[in-house]
Amino acid sequence: MRVHLVDPSAFTPPYDHALAASLAAAGAEVELFTSRFAYGPVMPAAGYRREELFYRLAARVGNDRARRLVKLAEHVPDMLRYRRRSAAADVVHFQWLTVQHLDGGLLPERRRGRPLLLTAHDVLPREARPGQRAAQRRLYRCFDAVIAHSEHGRRRLIDELGVERERVHVIPHGVFAHLAERRIEDQSARPTFQTEKPVVLCFGLMRPYKGIDVLLDAWRGIEGAELWIVGMPRMDVAPLRAAAPPSVRFVPRFVGDAELPAYFRAASLVVLPYREIDQSGVLFTALAFGRPLLLSDVGGFPEIAATGAARIVPAGDPGALHDALASLIADPAALGEMAVAAQRACAGEYSWSVIARRTLDLYERLRAA
Repeated sequence: MRVHLVDPSAFTPPYDHALAASLAAAGAEVELFTSRFAYGPVMPAAGYRREELFYRLAARVGNDRARRLVKLAEHVPDMLRYRRRSAAADVVHFQWLTVQHLDGGLLPERRRGRPLLLTAHDVLPREARPGQRAAQRRLYRCFDAVIAHSEHGRRRLIDELGVERERVHVIPHGVFAHLAERRIEDQSARPTFQTEKPVVLCFGLMRPYKGIDVLLDAWRGIEGAELWIVGMPRMDVAPLRAAAPPSVRFVPRFVGDAELPAYFRAASLVVLPYREIDQSGVLFTALAFGRPLLLSDVGGFPEIAATGAARIVPAGDPGALHDALASLIADPAALGEMAVAAQRACAGEYSWSVIARRTLDLYERLRAA
């Protein structure tokens, strides 16, 4: 089976790599079409072919504003170029589409025996530009199948967006085991600060919906531990840093795959106090490292808590978050039990071998329909 995975934005490079590699290991002939604009380094090919088909001129532009304009100018011809290439595929599976107003008219034509799929990493865009959410709703109509990463996402697609029930399928996000397997060879890839205290880690792009302000409120009065907030800011974090207690350390920059393992291995607990989410790549990175999780009760997070690997608190409630943080930091036995549950989840339904088989089964059913 010839599978095309397509991610023009390269917003999800670890996911793209893991899915492509696992499908190839399961016997599919996989090509990944993407760009070099990725949140993280390009992953090595592992049994699949990768081509940077999108935004090749923009990659040479240094100025951010000019680069966005060039990318927009390239988007239509690049999508049309891929549409011609799609004739060779048995399955076309998009991971992300960024110009929703246009993309419905630029997709490969739907035809019998060659299904067109989209993974809804975000059911609707957050921090959306005008008209973007309405365009996303229309875009879902263009696909033979839409994949959600959780039952929560499936319900939203059906109930909120009107996608027909039979076109929505749940296949979980997989754990990023390749990151957990990395060895740290370079000392510069380790944090410049060390501590003997337990570390609570909040990792990922810093954005308003991530609830970092709630976390800092909740952290007041926590003693005997450090809170590390690590990731590239996509918001003004100066007020947060100014108001943070002394036991909070900020690393306000992009932390790539070479450095990432050191932060997760240092963590006793990973906290994701999001106000909203469908599912999170950071969560599945933490699971891969066998780290216990403290999560808000949003999106698909309660489904992870059901495995025993996480505790849940109400979103936006600093008091409840404070109590949960204090309780877990003081209870190494509970953290140990959660870590065992995380490892069990990694070997089960969130392993890429299981996900690849479920994905290929879906492809085959759609091709036969």
